[in-house]
Amino acid sequence: MSIPKHIAIDGPASSGKSTLGERLAKELGYMFFDTGILYRVVTWAVILRRMDSNDEDAVTRLSEQVDIDVRPPSSPDGRREDVFLDGIDITWEIRRPEVDANVSKVSAYFGVRQALIHKQRLIGQRGNVVMVGRDIGTVVMPEAELKIYLDASVEERARRRYEEIRARGEDMGYDEILAALRQRDEYDSAREIAPLRPAKNAVILNTEKMNISTVLEKVLGMIRENENV
Repeated sequence: MSIPKHIAIDGPASSGKSTLGERLAKELGYMFFDTGILYRVVTWAVILRRMDSNDEDAVTRLSEQVDIDVRPPSSPDGRREDVFLDGIDITWEIRRPEVDANVSKVSAYFGVRQALIHKQRLIGQRGNVVMVGRDIGTVVMPEAELKIYLDASVEERARRRYEEIRARGEDMGYDEILAALRQRDEYDSAREIAPLRPAKNAVILNTEKMNISTVLEKVLGMIRENENV
């Protein structure tokens, strides 16, 4: 069996999906694509325009109208990619707390998901890609040959996010981050459209007591085993 051409990595916020996906893609020489970026871009566009995020019709129309571009990183400031909204670099803006607090609501809207999912699929179907998100294995790329679902307690995930934010020199308390993650988990798991859950044939990895190197080696081990079958 050959190395899978489509790898889906799902899981809740700050479970290590993006870090694993980026490193795995580098090891395999694949493209790394964090699909959640597109929903963050739309959410930031809503905030910039002072729109009501509860207005599903307006948010959907906005998602259809805005120009979104994702490119390889151009700066060694820790970014994984360059993200543009209507030609403006918003790479770090989409990681702001107000985006965290609203992105699950925005991403749950059917019209928004339909507006963005087509592009996600087109990118994924090119192959040699590691796609990261919350519904890649269940909705966006259910035909992926390898599906990974990462998980960890909300307290551990909040600690990781807290350290990440402090490393960037930003000021945000652990309790505030924990509350935002709990709210986001509730939204993601309870939403009617594409709720957060592992695909039926996904490999579930709890990263609570594993560093990223250990998780990466486990996944690479699975890929090597399949290659030798």
